[in-house]
Amino acid sequence: MQKILDNEITFLTGVGPKKAELLTEELGIKTYKDLLFYFPFRYIDRSRFYNISDLNKDLPYIQIKGRFTHFELSSIGKGKKKLTGYFSDETGVVEVVWFQSISWIQNSIKKSEQYVLFGKPKSFGSRINIVHPDIEEYNKWQAKLVNALYPQYNTTEKLKNAYLNSKAIRKLLDTLLKKVKGQVYETLPKYIREKYKLMGLEECLFEIHFPTGIKELNNAQYRIKFEELFYIQLNLIQAKMRRKESSTGFLFDRSNDKLVKECFFQKIPFDLTNAQTRVLKEIRHDLMSGKQMNRLLQGDVGSGKTLVALLTALIAIDNGYQACIMAPTEILAQQHFRSISKFLDGLEVTCDLLTGSIKKRERTRIHEMLVLGELNLLIGTHALIEDTVEFKNLGMVVIDEQHRFGVEQRAKLWKKNILPPHVLIMTATPIPRTLAMTLYGDLDVSVIDELPPGRTKIITKHFKDKDRLRVFGFVKKQIALGRQVYVVFPLITESENMDYKDLEDGVEGYSRAFPIPEYQISVLHGQMKPDQKEFSMNHFEKGNSNIMIATTVIEVGVDVPNATVMIIESAERFGLSQLHQLRGRVGRGSEQSYCLLMTGETLSENAYNRVLCMVNTTDGFEIAETDLKLRGPGDLEGKQQSGFTFDLKMANLSQDGQLLQYVKDIANQILETDPELQKPDNHVMAAQIREMNKNKIDFGKIS
Repeated sequence: MQKILDNEITFLTGVGPKKAELLTEELGIKTYKDLLFYFPFRYIDRSRFYNISDLNKDLPYIQIKGRFTHFELSSIGKGKKKLTGYFSDETGVVEVVWFQSISWIQNSIKKSEQYVLFGKPKSFGSRINIVHPDIEEYNKWQAKLVNALYPQYNTTEKLKNAYLNSKAIRKLLDTLLKKVKGQVYETLPKYIREKYKLMGLEECLFEIHFPTGIKELNNAQYRIKFEELFYIQLNLIQAKMRRKESSTGFLFDRSNDKLVKECFFQKIPFDLTNAQTRVLKEIRHDLMSGKQMNRLLQGDVGSGKTLVALLTALIAIDNGYQACIMAPTEILAQQHFRSISKFLDGLEVTCDLLTGSIKKRERTRIHEMLVLGELNLLIGTHALIEDTVEFKNLGMVVIDEQHRFGVEQRAKLWKKNILPPHVLIMTATPIPRTLAMTLYGDLDVSVIDELPPGRTKIITKHFKDKDRLRVFGFVKKQIALGRQVYVVFPLITESENMDYKDLEDGVEGYSRAFPIPEYQISVLHGQMKPDQKEFSMNHFEKGNSNIMIATTVIEVGVDVPNATVMIIESAERFGLSQLHQLRGRVGRGSEQSYCLLMTGETLSENAYNRVLCMVNTTDGFEIAETDLKLRGPGDLEGKQQSGFTFDLKMANLSQDGQLLQYVKDIANQILETDPELQKPDNHVMAAQIREMNKNKIDFGKIS
């Protein structure tokens, strides 16, 4: 921004080196600008007074008016003392407690004077008290009250111990705003501020920290939200336009569709859904454009993304190029290899699997075939991005469950060709629209929003530990019908810190309820060796065991159509996205399937809402929207997934979806007429974009 706002916070009156170090360490505040943009987390109406008789420990910060009747000084051990003041109004008396500044209180407070106290009511035994409140003479309070809205700033114990509580931060901001007055320059062009009726930045910052009224505060907050979301969209859209303008890609000719047609007409025993057909058309359009494809494919669990990935890979192979599919886990990679190999059986396509557990001799053979161009399709895990893996002519990259890979890992695949391959990124975790627009605004997005015909809706029910015998009875009936069952635990072993069911204890409990030889149990978890995992998985897939007890290692990549029951133990431990993924392991055959959520007797409100959401819907996009509302955007699934850094200080993606679409349309209009922001009126925006991208890590177009 401008020079004065780049000053280190240590130079601000009232801070100094020690407090500056703490502010940086605890809140990330290093400069004047950082402090100016450290916004209140809420506002308290200082015009309202509570009656003392109405106070309770559940109230937030409150304000009361009255007089002190008397004080009591008492010893609390080790030379420390406590001062208790009895503060009354016409409705009652409340205790006010000080552990510090006792002498000042004793010498300053007058019993005849009327005071205003501001603090948080707490319970002490059967009584309510207020510890270390803000205190001011009523006459002075009246004279100073400019407005009723009093900001509250998040702080920490370390900062409070250094006398940097919310009130102190407010005082620093008062000092800073006076110091920088007239020197806070605009970050939005005048024509945008006027056209969209946005408050000026300096006025906006003052109103956020010292609001003169609710209308003014709302206008100031809107200005900040608008700017945050606008620049994110401007940045992403400009990057997308540049990529499409500059990126040359392999041109895949439709007339070469020999393998695609053979697979489609000879190997696929069912019709594609309308959504799959639509997505393949979008992909085909990209591949025939002469530009590099960079497409995100979203699809719910079981929607048929793997088949789309295979047909996309075959388009590349038909055109004389190699393709690869990278999955985050060995189980998922093996599952892809098995299912894809069935479709390729009898076709002139060479396909192989490369994972960390592949033996050296086999690995060497794969490497040699790749370099010679004798291997058309390679499916694997992180092993694909090792430096020793070289392709002759890699033309198509498919990355499954992309959020499990870092940007650097994905970029390594992109760099395995001089001319970048086409990229299809897939996720089975539906992304709320606002997140998709923000995280992946620089990608083209396709959505498979329907399930294949014949898939039965999974019935989800919630049970508590007291219902366990009922659940076991239901499981035995399912097994008697020839079905199989998953049981998922959040932990492998017992944890001292978390009161959740663990797998080891679970195996013991389920073994008692389902004894051999009548029942067979398989176990699968991440600490097992690869050959042990494979044996356990094969044993279950072949129907040799009735119950698979596992951790979330089975979250993706396990496909056993005969498994009709998913029991999730300590379901309150899991997030909505993970619960939805686990539920997707059943319902893969024609039989009715069930997901049983087991929880403890008492649930937090948030956990109860997650369970309720799972019981009420199987729509992954609805679940994702609920998840965003319950958790908030949080880390935004890794803020740098798209290669851009951004930090939302006021906008909320779970609440500001309409505003996000609004500013996206504005950004599009501006870039249509001035893609490089070269017009004089747009120079300030170009500067802001440069500032945003100053620390951007460019991992290539694959990100």
